[in-house]
Amino acid sequence: MLRFRPILADHELTEQQWRVLRALSNADRPVDVGELADTTFLLGPSLSRILSNLDQRSLINRRADPSDQRRSMISLAAKGRRLVARIAPKSENEYAEIERLLGPDKLRELLGLLAELSATSPTTIESTEELAS
Repeated sequence: MLRFRPILADHELTEQQWRVLRALSNADRPVDVGELADTTFLLGPSLSRILSNLDQRSLINRRADPSDQRRSMISLAAKGRRLVARIAPKSENEYAEIERLLGPDKLRELLGLLAELSATSPTTIESTEELAS
């Protein structure tokens, strides 16, 4: 990911935002928030912020269910599809290299840990760092 970050930075994307865009691109159909969370390993509060940002940038389409926000259907907007098409070839090469080095199980485990960390509040992270020292 360190080698891939400059590519994402050029497009003002985080790794988590990229994971969401790729998951939507791979699904090739609208998905609900629960399915997206399972696919990207991102937890509720973190995923919610990411979706809001991507929606504001017109990279995704959200069709909300007024009775239950978790049932919102999300898909890539045309602008999001163009962005994925520009970045994906570089992403796939980097991801394949990382998966080759770590193995699919280790990579899945690390993505899960990153999802947990991204959902942790800054206060919790500071407390954890204090405990570690």
